[in-house]
Amino acid sequence: MAAARVAGADEDLDRSLRPRRLADFVNQRQVTTQLEVFIEAARRREESLDHVLLAGPPGLGKTSLAHIIAAELEAPIVQTAGPALERKADIASFLTALEPGSVFFIDEIHRLNRAIEETLYPAMEDRQLPIVLGQGAGARTVTLDLPPFTLVGATTRAGLLTTPLRDRFGVSQRLEHYEPDHLAQIVRRSAGILEVEIEPAGEHVIAQRSRGTPRVANRLLKRVRDFAEVRGAGVVTEGIAAEALGLLEVDGAGLDRHDRTILETIAVKFAGGPVGLSTLAAAVDEEQETIEDVYEPYLLQQGLLKRTPRGRVATERAFEHLGLPVPERAASLF
Repeated sequence: MAAARVAGADEDLDRSLRPRRLADFVNQRQVTTQLEVFIEAARRREESLDHVLLAGPPGLGKTSLAHIIAAELEAPIVQTAGPALERKADIASFLTALEPGSVFFIDEIHRLNRAIEETLYPAMEDRQLPIVLGQGAGARTVTLDLPPFTLVGATTRAGLLTTPLRDRFGVSQRLEHYEPDHLAQIVRRSAGILEVEIEPAGEHVIAQRSRGTPRVANRLLKRVRDFAEVRGAGVVTEGIAAEALGLLEVDGAGLDRHDRTILETIAVKFAGGPVGLSTLAAAVDEEQETIEDVYEPYLLQQGLLKRTPRGRVATERAFEHLGLPVPERAASLF
């Protein structure tokens, strides 16, 4: 029970750090400016907002943006995730319970199975839900009318969405990684909510090591806060932030121990690569999807890793970052 209360408190704290309005959403100005126009137009016409697809790496604010869309529309939000919808009855129970104008948010929408997808097509296009009653020769189809609603789908792997599903979203936006200055703003706002005294230099140390991701910035801020309270005077200075992140094994480029393990495995065990994803996953004892979705995007963005038809290759910059000499075999790949 105590563990459950702690977990619940952590979830409540994480939710409190999320922006509540489009004006509070830092960085993604092109996305928020467009959404602001679309939402205002829908409100003036007294219509539901067109269905919205939000794509991008984990931790950039897709869930926050879905809740912001509902708040800006002054509409209730119903939330679920693709893996939780296993049968047609699962999606039908959500759709038939929606209030008019609701926002229906499906996280990890790329993980919907084909049967659920096909059930969504008429719901998204015509606000209708076909239901088959009975079995065999006596089966018949009854079509239920659904209230106006906005489906917001979030995905980290837009390429896995089928074309028919993707084409049914009237608004499609991709969130990009954040610049350090924008992350420093987020750290400053979160520190105020957490009642943490933080100096501007401390904000920037955390921002520089946050992998361009607000979720990571908030997580690091909470751990640095703990360090400042125990090892310092409670104030997050540049020195305290750097020392705390060093203890967490987060280096100056934002790489943690797992990132460096992946790079070192390619650089040392496989002489810089190329190495196939399945072989790499087995070598570092990690799931292939986790490497692709969690670790690789940032390593690729930083120019530390390359994807080639033959496999993953550590770049010259990766060897420099690890302090390793570049093998002759690897140099020929650059």
